[in-house]
Amino acid sequence: MFADLLRHRSFRWLTLGRGISFVGNAMAPIALAFAVLDLTGSVADLGLVVAARSVANVALLLAGGVLADRLPRAVVLQGSSLGAGISQALVASLVLTGTASVPLLAVLGVVNGALSAAFLPASSALTPQTVPADLLRTANAASRMTRSVAMIAGGSVAGVLVAAVGPGWGIAADALGFLLAAVCFMRVRVAEPARERSHVLADLRDGWTEFTGRTWLWVVVAQFLFVNAINAGGLQVLGPAIADQTFGRTAWGLALAAETVGALVGGFVAMRWQPRHALAVGVALVVLDAGPLVGLAVAPTVVVMVVTLALTGFGMEQAGIAWDVSLPHHIPADRLARVYSYDAVGSFIAIPLGQVVAGPVAAAIGTQSALLAGAGITVLATVAALGSRSVRTLSSVPRVPLSGN
Repeated sequence: MFADLLRHRSFRWLTLGRGISFVGNAMAPIALAFAVLDLTGSVADLGLVVAARSVANVALLLAGGVLADRLPRAVVLQGSSLGAGISQALVASLVLTGTASVPLLAVLGVVNGALSAAFLPASSALTPQTVPADLLRTANAASRMTRSVAMIAGGSVAGVLVAAVGPGWGIAADALGFLLAAVCFMRVRVAEPARERSHVLADLRDGWTEFTGRTWLWVVVAQFLFVNAINAGGLQVLGPAIADQTFGRTAWGLALAAETVGALVGGFVAMRWQPRHALAVGVALVVLDAGPLVGLAVAPTVVVMVVTLALTGFGMEQAGIAWDVSLPHHIPADRLARVYSYDAVGSFIAIPLGQVVAGPVAAAIGTQSALLAGAGITVLATVAALGSRSVRTLSSVPRVPLSGN
């Protein structure tokens, strides 16, 4: 099926551009973290810079969805990538010349977060325009596998660059990557869906109507609101601390890499296995996210964490691909980016909360109890989502016309 995908020129360029962007997205946080720590040595300052980008990203996602439904999506990707390349080049120049400051880096983080808010909905909504409907599942699987490989490569390259020549050059490489991605997106040529011109608020209202009018859609987003918050607190905050006390940092890195390997396997499986009710299967497999939390709580060993995180990666990839197929199959093309933006806001908005409360909750009730409670919430959220008949019965057969190129 890869050969079938590669015959579609726009898909080739879209995938290449996104792959380059994902490499940069994996490099940037690592390089920026060491740049801030070299500048002030303060974890609080690092948190401020990172939070500035995250807040801007979440706050502007809905506007990004409207933009991607009003303008040609390839043009939105070109503009956002070009802007991101320029903003990262400014960050690199500040770091390399020794003129960086926390306020300046925070402001540029806001700019980068805003550009990312435009990029995400347009990128997600553009894939169905580049391939025929019968190749959409395979295309989404290939795109997600590309992202996994790119994230591994980006993290590795960033580590080498930061160690060898310093974080400033790592950020400079990220800037170059975004500029190269913009060139790739210029080669994407697709048929654009018909668009009605209306007020921005009307566009947002129409997107909200599409989002709330399909029970399966908002139920799954609600599930991921809880699951993502629990994962952010359990794996990103408590996980490293437990690893430090037990099996070590190197083994923790190995365990996290196993999650990506599991996702790659999940992508290969999804390309060959297409159940009629793919969303229900994917939603059910999200329950595997409870495994690493239980492992950290009762058996924090490298073997347990590698196995449970690999299974998590596999399950989340099935869920993600099913989601990326279900939306364009059931949402009109001219409103798809806005629905993706509501999805992203609902799924991401609780992540900072999970990160903030994980430590205090663990201190109040004990780390083991906090992790087991998180696992329980993950299971309950999954069971609740599967309790919706609309989730269980949603068909993978397209309900709205898809355009390919």
